[in-house]
Amino acid sequence: MAVVGADGGGKLTGQVLICSIIAALGGLMFGYDIGISGGVTSMDDFLIKFFPSVYVKKHRAKQNNYCKFNDQYLQLFTSSLYLAAIVASLIASFVCKKVGRKPTMQAASVFFLVGAIINASARDLAMLIIGRLLLGAGVGFGNQAVPLFISEIAPANYRGGLNICFQLLITVGILIANIINYGTSRLHPNGWRVSLGGAAVPAIALLIGSLTIVETPTSLIERGKLDEGLRALKRIRGTDSVDTEYEEILHATEMAKKAEGSFQSLAKPSSRPQLICGTIIQIFQQFTGINVIMFYAPVLFQTMGFGSDASLLSAVVTGLINVMSTFIAIFTVDRCGRKVLLIEAAIQMLVAQCTMGITLAIHLKSTNEIPNGYALFVVFLVSFFVAGFAWSWGPLGWLIPSEIYPLETRSAGFFFAVGMNMLCTFIIAQVFLTMLCTMRSATFFFFSAWIVVMGCFATFMLPETKGIPIDEMNERVWKKHWFWKKYFKDEDDNQKV
Repeated sequence: MAVVGADGGGKLTGQVLICSIIAALGGLMFGYDIGISGGVTSMDDFLIKFFPSVYVKKHRAKQNNYCKFNDQYLQLFTSSLYLAAIVASLIASFVCKKVGRKPTMQAASVFFLVGAIINASARDLAMLIIGRLLLGAGVGFGNQAVPLFISEIAPANYRGGLNICFQLLITVGILIANIINYGTSRLHPNGWRVSLGGAAVPAIALLIGSLTIVETPTSLIERGKLDEGLRALKRIRGTDSVDTEYEEILHATEMAKKAEGSFQSLAKPSSRPQLICGTIIQIFQQFTGINVIMFYAPVLFQTMGFGSDASLLSAVVTGLINVMSTFIAIFTVDRCGRKVLLIEAAIQMLVAQCTMGITLAIHLKSTNEIPNGYALFVVFLVSFFVAGFAWSWGPLGWLIPSEIYPLETRSAGFFFAVGMNMLCTFIIAQVFLTMLCTMRSATFFFFSAWIVVMGCFATFMLPETKGIPIDEMNERVWKKHWFWKKYFKDEDDNQKV
């Protein structure tokens, strides 16, 4: 077994792989919820019970194609989870730092389990929303802890691929949810209960699995448990020759203790590059329009005239492509680097969104059905778009913020990334159906404009972090970047004095 040193080398041990996969079950929870909500909101039994006015609009002969599902409460069902996740991720950032990454993941699974049970047994809209809020707490805690956990235990030269396991299981969760929705749509009148209750399964899997994994050495050392941290480091690396890496973590911990505090340290000029990049990449990730596709794929396909079964089946197809494309990211991110994937995918998604918008503008009017050939072409464009997102902005949106912060600001900085992700997801989920009703096909050009901006940002402003040890990012990445290096000038001058 190779010694892990300053170069971030070291072989991938079974312990690291197992811990990463178990931790990534948090992504399975998140993905299942993303996929399940869109399918459930297209089920007639669910609409009759909770949103009867939407059911009436959906089946009204002359109803505007773009406005069938426009209902604020229906959007709140989807978006309330992400509002709760913002608050939960703030709390989780403190829990992560004070208690550890592992207990934070365990808390996430408990929140998610209780929320799933309440949703499956919901009798009214209030109960439904309460369940969604608890699911949101689980998402907030899980998304805060899991990427940090994986980034801290992974050798630098495997960090990208391992961290993408989180995104991979998000896509698997979405696919499983789409398949379950396709089956439960035939279980009248309570198929939707099976769909919503199924969220308990990944929550239980994470809860049981998290009992078997080790806490990250960084978290243990950060909390003063030096001997436990050293033992954990030897265990995950599969060797006793970890002195170099241990000293690096110890040094990073000492530097973190000298700082004023995670959130106060973020106000320093030298923290701005990571804060800006880590936060803005979350805005870009959501404003690609991906969650429009993932949340509302069945609704979108029904808008185009697909029947209920056909729309759910189309969502399964896009979910399968989502999973397969994420594997591409796992095997290429540590070879090709982050920037190449981001830039290529921005071009691919731009082509898909623009072509989709043009096709719908020409062929989908207020009350007609889009011709079958063009409808299938839109399904292809959706799949083409999802593929590009799945090997780039999807997984890298979580990977990059988890690896760019120094230890003193890591938990707080990643909170801003998670919080911004949840805020933007909430905004998109809450307004999309209204946007579709008012802007119609122009909705897709709105997201296209964002893709142009984010492609330019990735090209000129985002540094490459491939293969750089997590505690050497400032010295080897940010201080050498053509633009961001100016934020470290005062810090370097003080060190010289």
